[in-house]
Amino acid sequence: MTLPYRDTNVQVASDSYIFSSPSSPNAPALTVDRPTGDIRLSDASFLGGKRVSRQSSIAGILGMIQLRLDKYIVVITKAQPVGRLKGHMVYKVVSTEFLPLRERQVHDPDEDRFLALLGGFVKSGPMYFSYSIDLTNSFQRQSQHDTSTPLWTRADDRFFWNRYLQSDLIDFRTRGGRAQPGPQHGIDPYILPVIFGVLEIVPTTFKSTPLTVVLISRRSRHRAGTRYFTRGLDEEGHAANYNETEQIVILNDNSHGLGGFAGTNDMQSGMRGAEDKEMQIMSYVQTRGSVPAYWAEVNQLKYTPKIQIKSIEAAYPAAKAHFDEQIRIYGDNYLVNLVNQKGREMRVKQAYEQVVEMLVSSPKEKREADQRTDEKFHTIETTGPSRSHFDRLHYIYFDYHAETKGMQMHRAQLLIDRMRDALIAQQYFRAVEMPASRIDGRLEVRNTQTSVVRTNCMDCLDRTNVVQSMLARWTLDRIFVDLGLMHKGTRIADEDPAFEFMFRNLWADNADVVSNSYSGTGAMKTDITRMGKRTKRGALQDGNVAVTRYIKNNFLDGPRQDAFDLFLGVYSPGSANIGSSLVFADRRPVLIQAVPYVAAFSLFFIFVALLTPRAPGSLVWPLRIFLIFFAITAAWSLRFILNNGMLYVNWPKLSPRPWATEGYRETIGKVRNDKILGPLVARHERGLSTARYINAEEGKKRIE
Repeated sequence: MTLPYRDTNVQVASDSYIFSSPSSPNAPALTVDRPTGDIRLSDASFLGGKRVSRQSSIAGILGMIQLRLDKYIVVITKAQPVGRLKGHMVYKVVSTEFLPLRERQVHDPDEDRFLALLGGFVKSGPMYFSYSIDLTNSFQRQSQHDTSTPLWTRADDRFFWNRYLQSDLIDFRTRGGRAQPGPQHGIDPYILPVIFGVLEIVPTTFKSTPLTVVLISRRSRHRAGTRYFTRGLDEEGHAANYNETEQIVILNDNSHGLGGFAGTNDMQSGMRGAEDKEMQIMSYVQTRGSVPAYWAEVNQLKYTPKIQIKSIEAAYPAAKAHFDEQIRIYGDNYLVNLVNQKGREMRVKQAYEQVVEMLVSSPKEKREADQRTDEKFHTIETTGPSRSHFDRLHYIYFDYHAETKGMQMHRAQLLIDRMRDALIAQQYFRAVEMPASRIDGRLEVRNTQTSVVRTNCMDCLDRTNVVQSMLARWTLDRIFVDLGLMHKGTRIADEDPAFEFMFRNLWADNADVVSNSYSGTGAMKTDITRMGKRTKRGALQDGNVAVTRYIKNNFLDGPRQDAFDLFLGVYSPGSANIGSSLVFADRRPVLIQAVPYVAAFSLFFIFVALLTPRAPGSLVWPLRIFLIFFAITAAWSLRFILNNGMLYVNWPKLSPRPWATEGYRETIGKVRNDKILGPLVARHERGLSTARYINAEEGKKRIE
């Protein structure tokens, strides 16, 4: 079994970076030549006499990335232990370092900006890894894998977050290099998979029975990004804000401490032994993802952005690819849709239903109404015998907002009651690990989960979080009954209030982290998850979150999206055009850039004039003219900003959104027709074209 090295040293020389493992002196060292970036494996014993300028210990190699002027090796310099999962230590990435392949002689503002974006992204992003257990796969998928293969080859490509950064090492592993052609198995221990999301391990008790509760949310690396800049599906069928959440309960887990090694374990695995009892593992998996269609919300500085939906026929191939993968991995899919059936969200709901109707062979719709809404439930199932594997899709619409209106959050339980039979048939994964099998980690499967619930609302955050936590609690009640820890019909909250408190906060923390990664803020409605009811304090907190989201999503999310695109390889600076210097430069006409400052100064002068005491005997009319002038200026500026909101949204610079580009051109077109601003905008654009030509020529000379 090939596992990543737990201890890695890096030696910095003038002509190379050399990585080796002190605990594996006979293993080959990884050498990255400078400045070419060529990778090779060499005998570690021959490197003792090499002159190095620095030697340090690292937690692992996150990967390599080519920026505008240079390629960098990204190494994990500090990792924080977060607990043991089935005896295996799990770590969180705390800090990283970028090792350049050449000494930079030319100061380039774009290169500095790229490094700042990546550094901030890695620092703020919740990334986790383990040297000995596969965090990218659920326990059910792990039980189907050959544990003798290298850890990275078993990783789920969707959740292998640093897959792009590891591509150079993986290519060398597959094909070799110029000096070493062919597969290079010796590099396997240097390839370390990392996940992005939530990983919490809580050793606790339930009614005096020791157990470990684990919650893992794995965020997909495909179509990743921020709230308004990534919606719906891409052409390959990847959904925005796609997360797989796995709730795990482990019994007889006596290896949850943070230190020490025991039993038959070695330094590389880091696994800690347990008592001679069979370890029982129960896990339950859910997924969330954006509505599977081509749709977007276009920021225009309005609180509710404009929704754009392309034809369902155009999105059909992508939706087919998405659900083909969902069914292949999880089996039957119960598609819980929580968007509103009225207002602006209605079109998104209808698009989802049209997609499902096109996929299933003989769709049958059924609607249920009550006193609150005409469409409490709306289901779409196939009728008759199954003729396509897409007949394994089961659409369930629930009017969440209408049913829970007026803080009646208990009515969300109606959805769980409606799905009861499906949840019973769905089951959960259950396996045991015998003491004798802990060396290779093999699981003896007793039961498998046969389907999955895919939940969504508009953002796949707030409503989705509440429903997912309810499904998780229902399943946990069932697990404890099956284990004999509770009687049928009882609830966790009644049996052990302390455990219930821990459970609620665990899921609320999960909601906050998933929401922060997508929207930039914590989740709404966490008072429901934490306390089980809607509170006035929670409603006020939601108002604060809403305002913060508005500010961040309109004025701060551009660089955040750029960081996603850069880290995940959506944008590659190394393959960009030579003349694309100053990628992050603001190319709007100066007058348009100045309008917000004019508005701010006008409001400031009005504020000063109103609060400054007037000298005795001074004339009133000059002050009034002063106030009227700046009031008109402020009103004109604010009106211009609101009417041309797309010009003032902080858009991504590296990978522009097509619908945003079209809207921007339309808005700037209106400004060109303005009698006052039109000539100034035209003059700016002529100057910009000249500047681009000069930058291109400078870029060519720099490369030469």
